[in-house]
Amino acid sequence: MELINIAATDETPKVILDTQNNVFEFSGKSLPEDVTTFYNPILDWLESFGLEPSNPSKFVFKMDYFNTASSKLILDILMKLEEIHEEHSCIAVEWYFREDDEDMEEAGEEYKDIVDIPFEIKSY
Repeated sequence: MELINIAATDETPKVILDTQNNVFEFSGKSLPEDVTTFYNPILDWLESFGLEPSNPSKFVFKMDYFNTASSKLILDILMKLEEIHEEHSCIAVEWYFREDDEDMEEAGEEYKDIVDIPFEIKSY
């Protein structure tokens, strides 16, 4: 599978989707001007990944902030991971939030309630 390695900017998160090293990470801020342009290649990658997923695969989310439009696309990513997990039972999610960031903690709790995947919420 093709490596996705997007460096973080002031508006977009760092994204690493690396099957060779089994590293799957989203971190930073997400408030791109056009969320679909930013996230569609990631959703396409996950579609391909779902055909032959790494086993097991831990997807790490360490978001500092995301806007409403991004929250929908993050949910789309998690829903795609849920589909892959239903078929292959190989997906887990770790959602990290800063100890004092109630918004990111609550976001993780809400996502955990929506998707049926092993989902850990951890502070740092």
